[in-house]
Amino acid sequence: MVFWEGYVSDELMGTFAPIVVYWVYAGFYHLLPPLDKYRLHTRKDEERKNLVPFSTVVKGVLLQQLVQAIVTLFLLTTTTKASGVVEQPSIAKQILQFLIAMFVMDTWQYFVHRYMHQNKFLYRHVHSWHHTLVVPYAIGTLYNHPIEGLLLDTIGGAISFLISGMTARTAVMFFCFTMVKAVDDHCGLRLPGNIFHLFFQNNTAYHDIHHQLQGLKYNYSQPFFSIWDKLLGTYMPFNLVKRPGGGFEARLAKE
Repeated sequence: MVFWEGYVSDELMGTFAPIVVYWVYAGFYHLLPPLDKYRLHTRKDEERKNLVPFSTVVKGVLLQQLVQAIVTLFLLTTTTKASGVVEQPSIAKQILQFLIAMFVMDTWQYFVHRYMHQNKFLYRHVHSWHHTLVVPYAIGTLYNHPIEGLLLDTIGGAISFLISGMTARTAVMFFCFTMVKAVDDHCGLRLPGNIFHLFFQNNTAYHDIHHQLQGLKYNYSQPFFSIWDKLLGTYMPFNLVKRPGGGFEARLAKE
C-alpha cells in the first residue's frame, strides 16, 4: 500500500509526480545560497557563457513536461487497461525491473544522444538548444528542443517502462528516481555526501565534461551508467580539482 492509494490513481501519479519532483528538487538547488566552494563553475561563468535567459529555459521545460504528461498518461492508462488488474510484484522483482529499465534507458539515450551530435542538421537545429546552457544548472535539466524532449526523454522512458514490464505503480517510483538523478547531474554542484556521486560514476562532473567544448563528443551516457561510453570509445577521463578562487573544476585528464 502506498500513501496515494484511494486518493489518486497510479496512472495519474506516474504522470504528474515526476513533474512535481522535478520542480521541488530543482527548486531546492535554485534556492540554495551561492555555495561557491562547491560549484563546478563560477556564477560569473554561468551568467557570461549561457546563451538563453532563465525565463526562456522555464518556458522550454514546461513545454516538454506538457508533452511528457500527455504521452505518459496515455501510455500508463492504455497498458493498465490492456493487462487488467495486476498484483504488485515482489520487492525483488521490482528491483530487477528497475535495473532493466535503467539499462534500457541508458542504451536508448546513449545512441539517440550520440546521433544528435553526429548528425549536423539535428545538432544545429535540435540538440544545440540544450547546449546553449554551457554551464548547466538544475532547472535547465529538461531545457531541450521539443523534438529532442519527445525522442530522448519521453520515448526513452516509455520504452524502458514497456520492456521492463513494470506496473504503473512501480513506474511512479522509477520515473521520479530518474527525474531526481537527471536534475542532480545538471545541478553544477559537487556537494559532500551526495549519494549520486558516491554510487554513480556518471554524475554532475561526468556530464559537465560533455557540456565543455573539448568534451562535446564524449561522455554521451546518461542518466545512470557509463557503460556505452567505455565500450564504444567515447569515454573522456577527467580529474576533479580545486579551483584557486574556490569551488571545483572538472578537467580533462589529457590536459
